[in-house]
Amino acid sequence: MSRPLIGVSTYLEPSVRWGTWELPAALLPVGYPRMVQRSGGLAAMLPPDDPAHAAATVARLDAVVIAGGPDVDPARYGAPRDPRTGPPTPERDAWELALIDAAMAAGLPLLGICRGMQLLNTALGGTLIQHLDGHRGPVGAFGAHTVKPVPGTRYAALVPEALSVPTFHHQALDRLGDGLLISAHAEDGTTEAVELPGHPFVLGVQWHPEMGDDERVLRGLVTAATHS
Repeated sequence: MSRPLIGVSTYLEPSVRWGTWELPAALLPVGYPRMVQRSGGLAAMLPPDDPAHAAATVARLDAVVIAGGPDVDPARYGAPRDPRTGPPTPERDAWELALIDAAMAAGLPLLGICRGMQLLNTALGGTLIQHLDGHRGPVGAFGAHTVKPVPGTRYAALVPEALSVPTFHHQALDRLGDGLLISAHAEDGTTEAVELPGHPFVLGVQWHPEMGDDERVLRGLVTAATHS
C-alpha cells in the first residue's frame, strides 16, 4: 500500500541564516516531517501561496496538517488586538485559512496543531482568548501539562487515557466555531482538542505532538488519509 501524501503548512520568514546565506525562507521545524514519516506518511511542505490556489493544492494531497506558529490576527475573528498578541502574519493567515476551507470542502483529513487548531476554530466562526498563563515553558523551550480526553470522542478513541503533552502557547479557544466538539481539556479547563463530527477526520490539538514520542494522533490522520 502506498504511503499517503501529507501536506504541512510552513512559516514564511523574512530573514533566515544558514551556512554563508541569509535569505527569506519558507521553513518548518524538522519535528513535523519526521512525525509524518514515522507515522507512515510522506511529508510535503506547503509554503504560503495565493489563497486561490488552495483547492488545487489540496486536490493533490491525501491529508493536511496546519502547523504551529505565530498568533492569529485578531481581526480574523473580529476582536481588538490585545497588547500581548504577537505581530500579524497576513500571508500565512490567509493561506492556511484557505487550506482549511479547501480540505473541509473536499472531505480531506485535516489536523491543526496549536496555531492550527486556533485557525480551525477561527475558520468556523469561533474566537480566541488572546492571553493566558501557565501553558508554555520559558522562551525557546516547551513546557508540559496533562490533557484529559472527553469520552466518546474521536480523540478519545485514539488516546483514551490522560497524557502529558509538550506545550507552548499563550492563546486558547474561547467561543467554539460552528459544529466543533471539545474532545480534550487541560486540568485548568482550557480546551486542548476539538473535532468536527460528521467529517471523515478533522481534529485540532492545542499541544505539539511533533515534539513528543506519542504518534497516535498522527497515525489516526494517516489511517484516515489512507482510506479517504
